Amino acid sequence: MINIQDIQEAKQRLNGIVIKTPVAYAPILSKKSDADIYLKKENLQLTGSFKLRGAFNKIAKLTQKEKQSGVVAASAGNHAQGLAFSAKHFEIDATIVMPEATPLLKVNGVKSYGANVILHGMNFDEAYKYANELASQENLIFVHPFADDDVIAGQGTLALEILDEIDNIDMIIVPIGGAGLISGMATAIKHIKPSIKIIGVVASGANAMKNSFEAKKQINSKSVKTIADGIAVRDVTPKMLDYVLDLVDDIIEVDDTEIASAILFLLEQHKLVVEGAGATGVAAVMHNKIAIKGKKVVLPLSGGNIDVTMLAQIIEKGLVKSSRKMKLIITLIDKPGSLKTLTEIFEKVGANIVQIDYDRDSVSLAFGEANITIAMETKGEMHQVSIRKELNVAGYRFREL
Repeated sequence: MINIQDIQEAKQRLNGIVIKTPVAYAPILSKKSDADIYLKKENLQLTGSFKLRGAFNKIAKLTQKEKQSGVVAASAGNHAQGLAFSAKHFEIDATIVMPEATPLLKVNGVKSYGANVILHGMNFDEAYKYANELASQENLIFVHPFADDDVIAGQGTLALEILDEIDNIDMIIVPIGGAGLISGMATAIKHIKPSIKIIGVVASGANAMKNSFEAKKQINSKSVKTIADGIAVRDVTPKMLDYVLDLVDDIIEVDDTEIASAILFLLEQHKLVVEGAGATGVAAVMHNKIAIKGKKVVLPLSGGNIDVTMLAQIIEKGLVKSSRKMKLIITLIDKPGSLKTLTEIFEKVGANIVQIDYDRDSVSLAFGEANITIAMETKGEMHQVSIRKELNVAGYRFREL
């Protein structure tokens, strides 16, 4: 296992390479949770996540002969970008194996640094297996995304930055996938300030580490499914479980709905674009997964590489859930003026129509009827209640989408 000296030496190697990302007080989240919440904005890091730290530290420590061989890695995206950036810096060849479902943003990000990308497997573990095969076949240096001491030490530098800026911390809530980040951070924190509680947070669709932590033995998942692709790790690595059992105080989990709400909250209230994995700590706080009242808590926003398509879905569903958008299918008589009469109702109640579709061919319709699919901007639940009331009074058949 690594020690504090390894992390301090890693910090020296990273000096002038990584950005010392800001730690900022989060007033809205603090008020909601009745605690002092600080956000470590690692989503603003070069390559968009903390993974640059570990990857660069690993590459920097390779011998010249190893660098000439080239490197290979498996990654869902962030480690890939960190490694590709580092390989470009040292002018060495890099091959990255990524799961086939990896968001295009992350694939293109890796390619932009000149690395060779191979899409293989349904998840990280399948990509990992193939990357190891490539390493053996082509004599490449395999750089593990988390179960590597040099990588772990690099990730631990994030904790040193936090401790340099914030005093009297009670708790740090850290995302867990393979556990490289939390292992490095906890190593530093438990050496410098052991009173700080280290809480891990996993996605409920990728909770193998939580199950293993509670059972104190390796328990792998059969599959993983979560919007937090950065922590979608199916299998627990025994080495990383040892770190977690030794250094982490507790592990909690959040589901995809909670993660999505945290992403939208950070976007709207803090003007921060954060990916699913990076938003898990905020999700845990927002949904009262752990008692933090009156405490000073730091939440590392571990990355910001969210796919634009996924972000659009989260925004759309978030608007509907918060009653700021309403979607209806309304049946009306298919004759001139019917649509005008309907839209006058929405004008009367002050709903802004943003999308409309007209269907007269559905087999579920009687002859002479049409379905109108309509989306509106609304002003909250009471506004939507008034819209439903007006439609009922006018005798319309309708259902909500």
